[in-house]
Amino acid sequence: MDFINPLANNYTEAYSNATPSYLKNLYEETLATHEHGHLQSSWTQGGFLSFISKLLAPTHILEIGSFTGFSALCLAEGLTEKGELHTIELRKEDAQKAKAAFDNATKAKQLYMHVGDAKQIIPTLNKKWDLVFIDADKTSYIEYYNMVLPLLNDKGIIIVDNVLFHGEVLEDTVKGKSSKAIQAFNEHVLSDQNTEQVMLTIRDGLTLIRKK
Repeated sequence: MDFINPLANNYTEAYSNATPSYLKNLYEETLATHEHGHLQSSWTQGGFLSFISKLLAPTHILEIGSFTGFSALCLAEGLTEKGELHTIELRKEDAQKAKAAFDNATKAKQLYMHVGDAKQIIPTLNKKWDLVFIDADKTSYIEYYNMVLPLLNDKGIIIVDNVLFHGEVLEDTVKGKSSKAIQAFNEHVLSDQNTEQVMLTIRDGLTLIRKK
């Protein structure tokens, strides 16, 4: 599933310690028991999300695509005392697993689970976001981006996952609905004169975006 050399992934994991250790059981259980466990953020990627969140000290975090809750709990590490993290998951079963993990977290009262279509839920939240993590259906990435960018605080950051899409965007001819959607998204962001971005080769690719 990972595009980056597995040996490099293992090495970076061995020399990284920013991922909250209390999440190890949730992380490993998802990998071992979930039919789509490979969709979970990698352990080192979780540390990256935690690290960025701690640097930003956000008051409002939005996550589009909760899965079983690992990435949300990593992002929550940097929340201010009165901060809120709102995460949206389309699949009810995954949302229930994430909610169970949230209920046992230290910052449980700061974590808000929303179940349903993100395109319908986001406008109802009435927040300005300090940090946004997009990791949901790839065909909607451009829509999500266009929705959240006006809601991003001036110093806020959008982080987008799977921008390399298993290396498929590197092919001479990009094939497949999701890989084509990711390629279109990458081009859309690059052409946006109102933002600047950097793409990182962490796991399956992450792009960091901020307003100019």
